[in-house]
Amino acid sequence: MSKYVIETKKLTKQYGTQKSVADLNIHVRQGRIYGLLGRNGAGKTTTMKMLLGLTQPTSGEVTIWGKPLRTNEKKLLPRIGSLIESPGFYPNLTATENLRIFATLRGVPNRNAIKNALDLVGLPYKDKKLFSQYSLGMKQRLAIALAIMHDPELLILDEPINGLDPIGIAEVRSFIRGLCTERGKTILISSHILSEIALLADDIGIIDHGALLEEESLAELEAKSSRHIRFTVSSTTQAARILERNFHETQFTVQDDCKMRLHNLDISVGEIITAFVENGLTVSEAYVCEESLEDYFKRITGGEGIA
Repeated sequence: MSKYVIETKKLTKQYGTQKSVADLNIHVRQGRIYGLLGRNGAGKTTTMKMLLGLTQPTSGEVTIWGKPLRTNEKKLLPRIGSLIESPGFYPNLTATENLRIFATLRGVPNRNAIKNALDLVGLPYKDKKLFSQYSLGMKQRLAIALAIMHDPELLILDEPINGLDPIGIAEVRSFIRGLCTERGKTILISSHILSEIALLADDIGIIDHGALLEEESLAELEAKSSRHIRFTVSSTTQAARILERNFHETQFTVQDDCKMRLHNLDISVGEIITAFVENGLTVSEAYVCEESLEDYFKRITGGEGIA
């Protein structure tokens, strides 16, 4: 049994000579929210469509709950709820009437499924208000109700907060977080809005021009981009021993033989350098780095960053 709900291996989608997604290896863990983050056109939607069998990969493999998607679609896809682009709701029908049509088409057996889904997203059941009269936030919540109506174990949501006002964003964010923490859903969510993913996701994959640049927990990512003192020394092994012995300090990360980061900014940089030099270390760099999460994304994507 795989420890990942979703795992891709060298997943690639090519149109002519253009690779929309290139050798993508993502790992979505059970009961967590995975944020797929990238600018518009980075390959997020194409990736999600391949995960749902809506478009076939040029090469590579999609594994869901440890089973290849390609030969197990009928078993796996009913366990997944998705929101890819905007569902085709009828504007002259109510939310309940719209969901009733989809429930019939999909063979959803539970009589209370529609009411339960609407209750979960905070929309009234058997209300007379037509879909055409809904605000953008209400439309988005109805789209999520459609995705969860059959009580799926896994949710794949493409830009679910796109176009919402701040109140709508907060409502949808709170709802998605609740689906994970209170109902145990595993959620893959894409966005180009860095600040929202940072508030929502447990794990993050950064995609740019179809390639996965980084994949790690939000905590690990924040540690990389938080304020720290960066040292370049002749031996990080020896430097680590000095920090522990002389300063009783363990809040540091060793990057390689020469580079390390100290996350405690309360210690005097001058005192540390003096201790390093007195113990025979060569210090070629020592400076305070105040990179924000946004700065970090700009640096690794080599561009203007993410909204």
